[in-house]
Order: sequence, then structure tokens, then C-alpha cells
Amino acid sequence: MRILVLLIVLCISGSTIGQSDDEKQLKAIYDKALTDGKAYEWLNYLSNQIGGRLSGSVEAQQAVEYTKRQMDSLGLDRVWLQPVMVPKWTRGTPEFAYIETKPGLTTNVPICALGGSVATPDGGLKGNVIEVQGIEDLETLGAEKIKGKIIFFNRPMDPTKISTFEAYSGCVDQRYSGAEAAGKYGAAGVIVRSMNLRLDDYPHTGSMGYGETSIANRIPAAAISTKGAELLSTTLKLNPDVKFYFKQNCRQYADVESYNVIGEIRGSVYPNEVMVVGGHLDSWDLGDGSHDDGAGVVQSMDVLRLIKASGYKPKRTIRAVLFMNEENGLRGGNKYAEVAKSKKENHVFALESDAGGFTPRGFSFDCSDEDFKQILGWKSLFEPYLIHMFVKGGSGADIGPLKDEGLVLAGLRPDSQRYFDHHHAENDTFEHVNKRELELGAATMASLVYLVDKYGFQQQKKVKG
Repeated sequence: MRILVLLIVLCISGSTIGQSDDEKQLKAIYDKALTDGKAYEWLNYLSNQIGGRLSGSVEAQQAVEYTKRQMDSLGLDRVWLQPVMVPKWTRGTPEFAYIETKPGLTTNVPICALGGSVATPDGGLKGNVIEVQGIEDLETLGAEKIKGKIIFFNRPMDPTKISTFEAYSGCVDQRYSGAEAAGKYGAAGVIVRSMNLRLDDYPHTGSMGYGETSIANRIPAAAISTKGAELLSTTLKLNPDVKFYFKQNCRQYADVESYNVIGEIRGSVYPNEVMVVGGHLDSWDLGDGSHDDGAGVVQSMDVLRLIKASGYKPKRTIRAVLFMNEENGLRGGNKYAEVAKSKKENHVFALESDAGGFTPRGFSFDCSDEDFKQILGWKSLFEPYLIHMFVKGGSGADIGPLKDEGLVLAGLRPDSQRYFDHHHAENDTFEHVNKRELELGAATMASLVYLVDKYGFQQQKKVKG
């Protein structure tokens, strides 16, 4: 028995001794995140005490104040607010819509105004409907058939795409540019199928734009739930003369001042080399923005805390940047990059989490082939945590404006299969975030930041040399 116990002790000791310093550091980070994480607690407050944080809203300002207080409490070297002017758009009273198959015979359907849309007339808008599968169909129809009608964009997300973000990219142009395009042909309004792979009654909002269209010629645009879209499409096939009615009361105001929230651990060896980890603090107003992007915000804050708690002293300066106004303007990301470039700050790495708080699967990287080869050398360190996806291409919207020669950009890539069930919808709420998955994401981000800080990038050294 004593011999067996001794063998077990020797095996455990041997495995510990055999671990590299990097393996030990990653384990310390993951252990801390999973036993003493703060991300879930912070997200609970953001979601349930503040709620949806649409740019320019009272809730957005409350989120700025709350996250600054929390970062102040972490003992960072510096925490500050970076002013940025942001758009202010309000939804107004809840939207209402119905399908009318004949006078007096109606069926209500769930809709929501798209962000940035104009309101309908005070009495609402009713008209015949033309279903299309994309903007390209408008030219085929022509102004004669479109004028005065409500255009119904009904191209769904492609369910055969394993990457749901690829499926989203394949049809989101309808949402963003549909009203601008249909308005040129004299359409009275636009209804867009929600960007959602499942059938449900939640309409999904999102930003849209009018391009150079004059204010007087802008037409109202709304999203309809996927079940509502299926019903409308089927009804149109049975009765092409069906009418659609919708009313929305949204309004655009003058820009208002808001802030990016920034916390920093100053580097001990290369303080002028800056690494950024971030997410966007604003959200849409229908839910509480837990996945999009409360998760990224609290994970980024926890990266700084985990780095400090693990006992590692960074060589380079690490900043958590909570960007304002990603959803309907990207003003925060642009402002941060503008200030950084005006101060000639040397950014060497930026990582964003803006794909939900689901189980982390890996990262995407926007970098040179040489830097990517170096990154792939770290992949085995993540495999014990089931992190296996290291791919080139894409990072994050807010850090995109920082892009420069030699700068490595990265995006956390969680499992995406459930993300668009909640994206920009009323059910993007706290109860749909799993505590352990959220904490694993924070630990995964902190681990990558540690490795980049410790080793730097060879290609960057060549560029700067």
C-alpha cells in the first residue's frame, strides 16, 4: 500500500515538474477564472440592474459609470474615460403590425423597427406587399411594380453554413441597405426577415442606413420575426393581394457625448508597446445585451484581473477598452484609433470578444503568415482546455480601425450555433449566458494575452527593425 501511495505521489510530482512555465501559467489563469471569476457577477449587474444600453441612452451612461467603478477597484495603474460623440436614436412606443387578408380579417405579427429607421406616418402604413429574395431582385421588378408597395426581403440565413457568422453575412445586406435600395424605386416601406436560423416569434433589430437619401425621401424599415416571415410568405402565395400594416414611432436626435471606458496595466519592460483587449459596452434596447456584447465587456475586464491575480507581471502595457457605439456607428472604435494614432501610440496586439459568451473554441487572426506560424506554435497549450480553432481571417469591428502594418488583430471565437437565436433580439438576456462558458472565455483571452506579452511577434520586430 505504501509503495502504491509513493508511486502516485511520484507520478503527480513528475507531471508537475514536467510542465512548462507556460502550461503552469495557463493553468493558474484558468483555475482562477473558474473558481474566483468576476465576469458573471459583473454581467449580472450590467444586464439585470442596468439593462439594454443603446448608444446615447441613460442606461449606456449608467454602464459607463458602473464599469469604470469596477475597474477602479481592481488596482490598475490607470483608469479613464475617453469622450466620444455618438448617435441617439430611440424606438418609442412598441411597434405593431398585422397581415390583412381581406377587410377586417387580420393576423398580428411581431415586428421591431430597425435601428436608424424613420417612423411610419402617425396612423401607420398599410400597403400591398412584394416579396423578394434580395436587393438584386428590385432592378428586375422596376419602379412601375414597386412604387407605393411594401417590399418584403425574405432571404433566410443559409442553414448549411457551419459558421453561422458566414450565414449572417450572406443576408445582412437586406437589413442594412434594403430601405435605401427600395426607396429609389418608390417603395413605401420595407419589412426584413430577421437574421435568425430558428423559427420563433422574436424580431431581431440591427443597424440600417439610408446612404445619400434625403430625409424627406426615407422610408420606414422593420424586421419581422422568422415565424411571421414564414406566415407572410405563405399568405402571399395564397393571396397576392394581401396587405400589410405596420406602425412604429422611432426618432433620431442630435448626437450626444458618451465615453469609451479604458483600464490599463502598465508594462514593466516595454511600457510603450500597447496590447488591447476589448468588447463593446453599448447594446440594442430589446433585451439586456448579455451576449452582444455584455459578455465581451466583462471578459475583457476580467482579463486584467486574471493577469494580476495569477502573479504575472506584464512586459507590455495591457489595456481593456470598453468601446461605445459599435452597434449603430462604430464611433467608439474609430475614436480610440484616432486618439491612438494622434498620440503615436505603438499598438502591437488587439483582441476583441464580440461573438457571445458561449463555449470558447479558439481565435481568428488578422496577421502575417509568419506571425500566424508563431501563433500556431502555442496551439498545443490550449488543447487541454478544448480550444482547437486557430484560423486566419477576421478579428473584431471595434479594433479594426487600429489596423496597421505589423499589428496583429484577433477575435475570440466561441461556439456560434446558438448566437443568432439571441442576436439583437428581446431574448438576449442574462439567463441565456452560462457562467462556466463565460469564465472559460475570459481565461482563454487572458492566456493568449499572456503568451503574446511574453514572446512578442517576430514579424513585428522585423518591421520595426
